[in-house]
Amino acid sequence: MPYEPPPEIAALSLAELAEAVEARRLPPVERWAPAQTGDSHMTIRADGTWLHDGSPISRPAMVRAFASLLLRDAEGHWLITPVQRLTIEVEDAAFVAVDVIDRDGTLAFRLNTDDIVIAGPENTLIARGDPATPAFYLAVRRGCEARLNRSTYQQLAQIALAQGDDWRVTSQGADFSLVPA
Repeated sequence: MPYEPPPEIAALSLAELAEAVEARRLPPVERWAPAQTGDSHMTIRADGTWLHDGSPISRPAMVRAFASLLLRDAEGHWLITPVQRLTIEVEDAAFVAVDVIDRDGTLAFRLNTDDIVIAGPENTLIARGDPATPAFYLAVRRGCEARLNRSTYQQLAQIALAQGDDWRVTSQGADFSLVPA
């Protein structure tokens, strides 16, 4: 069956965004305890490109499938299946946030995998780096994060300026600084 990406997030209401998030059924990775461990021979580059044995994975459906199996813990990033726990090298963040909108005080982000993540208490925004070279991340799921690309950060900065001059944004009642600590 061909994959149909969700509509652009700018065209969705807050209710439609929430519905898109709810409709995403993910495997119960956190409940699996596979006995086998190994190496996936996979890398996620900082730009969001997935590689296997050094070659790009060109099928977006494969990337989405693998991304649904990701978990990060104190030891690193893993691809988890019911029978295997495989290491995966991640250069920066497992995902890239490629778009953001503000709907009624709620920030919704689209990731490079077409996932939609709504920022809030469970999906926090984190400013790292320093004021001269900031880097912004969004908690996605299972310890994994998305780095905001430049255009998404610019969109977020415009949202912050529209809310005031303190370089802060709010989403689902949570307050986030866009200034690295």
